[in-house]
Amino acid sequence: MAITLAMLVVDQLVKSWVRGAMPPHGSIRGLPFPGFFEITLQYNEGIAFGFLSGKGILLSPVAVAIAAAASYYSFKHPKEPILTHVSMGLLASGALGNLYDRIVNGRVTDMFYFRAIQFPVFNVADSCITVATILLILTWFGEAQRQHKANAVPSAETPTTDTD
Repeated sequence: MAITLAMLVVDQLVKSWVRGAMPPHGSIRGLPFPGFFEITLQYNEGIAFGFLSGKGILLSPVAVAIAAAASYYSFKHPKEPILTHVSMGLLASGALGNLYDRIVNGRVTDMFYFRAIQFPVFNVADSCITVATILLILTWFGEAQRQHKANAVPSAETPTTDTD
C-alpha cells in the first residue's frame, strides 16, 4: 500500500510540474543525453500509445478493477515474495495515476520521450505498470523454476536382478 501511495504521489507531482512548466508539445532538450532523451509535454486522450483516442474514460472500470485486484491479491497472499507485493503496488499506482488524470483532466499527461528510438511519450504511471509487469514475469518464472526443481525426481539407477 505504501508503494501504491508513494508512486501515485510521484506520478501526480511530475505530471503537475510538467503541465505548469511548459506548453503542450514543449520540450526540455539537452538533458544528460541530448538527442536521446527529453521531457516533452503531450496529452493522451486514449489508452496506451494513443489507441482509442477520446475513449480512454470508457476504460475507467478496467483501471479500478486492476488496482482492486492487485491490492486484493497482495493482501490475500502475504507470504508471496516481496517482489510480488512491490509489483502489485506498482501496478495499482500506475492504473490509478492514469485514471486520476482521465477523470480530473479528461486526458493523461505524458512527458518522457526517448527521441533516439522514437519511443512513444510516457509517464511515471506507465513506467510503474511496465516495471510491475516485468517484475511479475521474473518472479513467476523464478518460482516456476524452483517448483520444477523441487518436483524433479533425482535419477537413480535401479539395480537389476537376473532371474535366470
